[in-house]
Amino acid sequence: MTATFGTLGGAVGRRIRVLVADDHAIVRQGVVTVLRDAPGIAVVAEAADGAAAVARYAEHRPDVALVDLEMPGLDGADVVAAVRARYPDARFILLTTYDADDDIERALRAGAKAYLLKDVDPQELVACVRAVDQGRAWASPAVAAKLATRLTRVELTPRERTVLRELAAGKSNKEIAAALGIVESTVKLHVTHLYEKLGVSSRTEALAAAVGRGLVRLP
Repeated sequence: MTATFGTLGGAVGRRIRVLVADDHAIVRQGVVTVLRDAPGIAVVAEAADGAAAVARYAEHRPDVALVDLEMPGLDGADVVAAVRARYPDARFILLTTYDADDDIERALRAGAKAYLLKDVDPQELVACVRAVDQGRAWASPAVAAKLATRLTRVELTPRERTVLRELAAGKSNKEIAAALGIVESTVKLHVTHLYEKLGVSSRTEALAAAVGRGLVRLP
């Protein structure tokens, strides 16, 4: 069962005007087809990158904008932030292949009302558009569970995040120390703290956990 939060009444008997932005044409057209087949929904604009999404939003002022998180130039979270800086009431849904914790939080902090994975059922996609149009937030069970888990999770410091990225690049403690201009013993201390916070006991486990949380993406 999908979670919805809050309630604001939407106008009855009108068509919900939607902008769809995704740099993959086949995905974009699939989403457009699903929405155009849904009663009471009209796709009024499409965009293939972040800059175009911002421009199309200003041109058409849709009721709901459905935007891919990963796009050239401005990504989905950047699009949300840019548009909402000018139109604070703009309602966004982020659609992505990633379900990593940091991606979810960044999108929601930017002001997105919903976050859906691209394997979402067409019926859920339509239901989400209707809910967001009415002012409600929406999260699939998997996303809601990640957000709930994150509320009780200890966060990494900026330095720990930097060390983690260096680990992901395959560097040794000595190489990390040289890159950051610190002594090797300090790197070891940061790595120890990373293990504790991620609940792991090795570099392999730390990187797997970090990828799962969206803290790093391996090349």
